[in-house]
Amino acid sequence: MKKMIAFALLPVAALMLSGCTASPSAADYDKAAADMIKASFQDRGIAKVDRLAQDDANRECVAADVARKPLDAKTAKAIEAANMKTVKWPSDGKFIGDWKEGEKIAQSGRGLTWTDKAEDANGGNCYNCHQISKEEISFGTLGPSLYNYGKLRGVTDPASAGGKAIVEYTWGKLWNSRAYNACSQMPRVGHKGILNEKQLKDVMALLLDPASPVNK
Repeated sequence: MKKMIAFALLPVAALMLSGCTASPSAADYDKAAADMIKASFQDRGIAKVDRLAQDDANRECVAADVARKPLDAKTAKAIEAANMKTVKWPSDGKFIGDWKEGEKIAQSGRGLTWTDKAEDANGGNCYNCHQISKEEISFGTLGPSLYNYGKLRGVTDPASAGGKAIVEYTWGKLWNSRAYNACSQMPRVGHKGILNEKQLKDVMALLLDPASPVNK
C-alpha cells in the first residue's frame, strides 16, 4: 500500500522539483493530477481504468466549472448536437414497458462494480437523485421530483399522438441527458450501456403509464 501511494505521488513530486526553475502552469498541474489519479487505479474485474477517460463533453464542462463560468452557448450547442446523434430509439418502436419492473430498476443501485459480472443486469439508482413515487419516502434531491411526471405533462395515453413529444423527449433524456443539457450530471444510462432497451422501457412506464403510482 505504501509503495502504491508513493508511486501515485511521483507526478506531484516531479512537478514540485520542476518548480524550482520555472513556475508550473495550470496545464502542468492538471496533467500531474490526472497522472496521479491514473496511477492510483488498476483494472479489476469489469471495472477498467478506461473509465477515467473523459469525452469532450466532460472535458469542456469540467473546465467551465473550474473557471466558475457557464459553458459558452456555441460549445454547449455543439455538445448537445453531438450527443443527440447517439440516441437510439426503441428497435420495435414501442416506448412503454412494465411500470412494476421499472420501480424495481429505479430502486436498485447495483451494478458496474468490480465484483459484478458483465452479463448482470444493472439498476438505475433513480431514487438516489429523484423523488418518484409517494410510497418511497427515502430519495435524493439532486434532481427534480418526478412524482406525477406524466400526469403533469398531460400524458393520458403514451401511445397517442398527443403524448408523442413528451414520450420521445423522456426516452432521449434517459438515453443521453447531454443531448438536452450539455453539462447535465444525470447518468447517460442508455448511451453508456447502464440500462438495456427493455429496462429503459420499464422505467419509461414508471414515469408515463397512467396506471403507475407515479401518476396517481
